[in-house]
Amino acid sequence: MAIKSTADKVATIQKGYTLEGATIELGAAIVDGELHKDAPVRLPLAMMNRHGLVAGATGTGKTVTLHMMAEQLSTAGVPVFLADIKGDLSGLAMAATGSEKLLARTQSIGQPWTGKTFPVEFLALGGDGNGIPVRATITSFGPILLSRIMELNETQESSLQLVFHFADKNNLELIDLKDLRAVISFLTSEEGKDALEELGGLSKATAGVILRELVTLEAQGMEMFFGEPEFDTAELLRTAPDGRGVVTCLELPTLQTKPMLFSTFLMWLLADLFEDLPEAGDLDKPKLVFFLDEAHLLFNGASKAFLAAITTTVRLIRSKGVGIFFVTQTPKDVPADVLGQLANRIQHALRAFTPEDAKALKATVSTFPISDYDLEETLTSAGIGEAVITVMNEKGAPTPVALTRLRAPESVMGPSPEALVKKTVAGSALLAKYGTAVENVSAYEKLSGKGAAHSGAAAPGRPPVPGGGGTETGVDQDAVDADARRIEEEILGRPSSRPASASERHRTPERTAPEPRQGAGAGMAGELADALGGALGGGLKSMARSLGTQLGRELLRGVFGTSSRRRR
Repeated sequence: MAIKSTADKVATIQKGYTLEGATIELGAAIVDGELHKDAPVRLPLAMMNRHGLVAGATGTGKTVTLHMMAEQLSTAGVPVFLADIKGDLSGLAMAATGSEKLLARTQSIGQPWTGKTFPVEFLALGGDGNGIPVRATITSFGPILLSRIMELNETQESSLQLVFHFADKNNLELIDLKDLRAVISFLTSEEGKDALEELGGLSKATAGVILRELVTLEAQGMEMFFGEPEFDTAELLRTAPDGRGVVTCLELPTLQTKPMLFSTFLMWLLADLFEDLPEAGDLDKPKLVFFLDEAHLLFNGASKAFLAAITTTVRLIRSKGVGIFFVTQTPKDVPADVLGQLANRIQHALRAFTPEDAKALKATVSTFPISDYDLEETLTSAGIGEAVITVMNEKGAPTPVALTRLRAPESVMGPSPEALVKKTVAGSALLAKYGTAVENVSAYEKLSGKGAAHSGAAAPGRPPVPGGGGTETGVDQDAVDADARRIEEEILGRPSSRPASASERHRTPERTAPEPRQGAGAGMAGELADALGGALGGGLKSMARSLGTQLGRELLRGVFGTSSRRRR
């Protein structure tokens, strides 16, 4: 094989990165030890929904790379989500000051540089930190993600899914941890033993184990992350008045004590987007680019169901206009089924101090296309702010591998002052919507009798009838009217003539139900249709049956067992 000259290698890179559409400028190529600013390396904006990986050893510049990419995405009008674990990305809200060293670097790669600020929204998981509180309801979070936080085994995870099914079926809203604890306590009590037997696959012993794990979560202070108002992931898709994409930074200062919670919450955000967003196909630019920092936390000790759900989400969310970039130390941190879907690769330097490091290095090299570089040597000698890059071009083929000196961010590389973050949060339009937790009537109140004004009395071995005002026949007319009204308004799309009950007039309204999802659900749908038909009487029985399949699909949970039905 003939040895290529430096000029030929540079020409290969120049040709490979000559693109027609809008791009994210990544930097300039380094070939045979020399920087060539006439060989720019870039990533097509339209290909960012093909997902990507930003990897490298600690201290090699991964966070700065995210920072630089987020700035350009925002400028292009693309909203960005950043898991800002260390708080270093909050500097996006401040314009940087150009030093002599910085300007020398930017000039060397042909980067026109000006200090800029960017539209930033600060979120804090459960309000733990400086940011708009992000909460999820237990029912929306779903059994698979919750099992991940509770570190349940697969048998216990399956049992928890049955508990969720029971709560869904009996209209017991699981808003926070005490709601789920109340339902499990009911099922393990003497009063609930008949309901427990009906669930079949759920033993009292397993339910007891789940209950103990739930109590442990509460003891660790995790109840603050679950509740209402639940965060609407549509907030991540906003643009600023000037057309730039809003950069949303989510932090959890106490990550070191709750790493599993943080990584699992990120997957909830993605799963919720996946369920809510319509199909979009290939767009000129993505609707959102989602950076998952410390991605290895997602996969450590993950169950088969959790891994399968991640793989499905990554594979399918592309067609909804969302790009995902996993950020971690080596490609080995990401399962093969997920790694195979990450077309855009930015690999910072790796270290080979131990035999395990050497194996990781060889595995990383094997994931790149054949190139003009000795990648084992290149990856161990690359400097801070340099990375080996290959991306997907506009025709869907990989670009030439290029060692690249990366562009510098135009905002501050580091945290913003706490006062600025607090001022930004105080001025956010989201603060009034999510700033204060609310307590609505849910499973805990219904099962404990504390929501007596809103729920009927419980029959032996059964949870209370939701809706209030039980009758001697056991049929709750308020609940009947509410179900009829919901069918007419949410499913048929027409106003209902039935008056709202007093409890409904004071209840926080639900978000409009999403479009029904496709999926098998005929058994549940038929059961639901029969239940509605019996409750509503002959006049609406046929309607209930005809809507059974549609309703069943609406109530089916998503790929992570999540549910996008929320109350606001």
